[in-house]
Amino acid sequence: MVMKRNMISAVAFACLAFSLPVSSSAQTPGKVGVISVQGAIVGTKDGQKASQELDTKFVPKRKEFDTRQSELASLQDQYNKGGSVMSDDKRNQLNRDIDEKKKRLERDMQDAQEELQGAQQQVLQGLGQRMMAVIEKYAKDNGYTMILDVSNQNTPVLYASSAIDITQDIISLYDKNPAPAGSTVPTSTNVSPRQPGAPRTSTTGATPHP
Repeated sequence: MVMKRNMISAVAFACLAFSLPVSSSAQTPGKVGVISVQGAIVGTKDGQKASQELDTKFVPKRKEFDTRQSELASLQDQYNKGGSVMSDDKRNQLNRDIDEKKKRLERDMQDAQEELQGAQQQVLQGLGQRMMAVIEKYAKDNGYTMILDVSNQNTPVLYASSAIDITQDIISLYDKNPAPAGSTVPTSTNVSPRQPGAPRTSTTGATPHP
């Protein structure tokens, strides 16, 4: 899903600090672990719950945009099939209507996408702070000198054994420590802006020509 990829990009940006080393004189020298922070966020109960909540919130917008795109496609088809037999005035008016509706739809979709991204960033801050605290505690309790985030493109990990992957351990530990009552549930990475919004591209796949 395009929505998921966009959300993952936001997560990756929010999680740049997760590849920082954790050190302690009591730890065993050289013990290194890896984690997919993106996968951990997707896998938590908080993340899954927030994914559903955001998806539900933007369902009306998604349906509205789908309807408007269908209407545009119908007008475009009408223009393509009947433009040659229409009067000049009617053909030009239909052309203007298509252009106006398309531009308005693209603006509205961009606004919805920006609204969704803002909501994602807001809840990601809370989730990222909790996730970092869980990772630090796990690293100290288990004697790690460094934890690397393999889902972060700025972490050049070319190979890592699955034996040192702690992603599932972190998900389990995170879920065993639920957020305090009244706190904001963070958003998961499997929510995508494509449904409530989309990039500023043609919504009909064809541009009318007078």
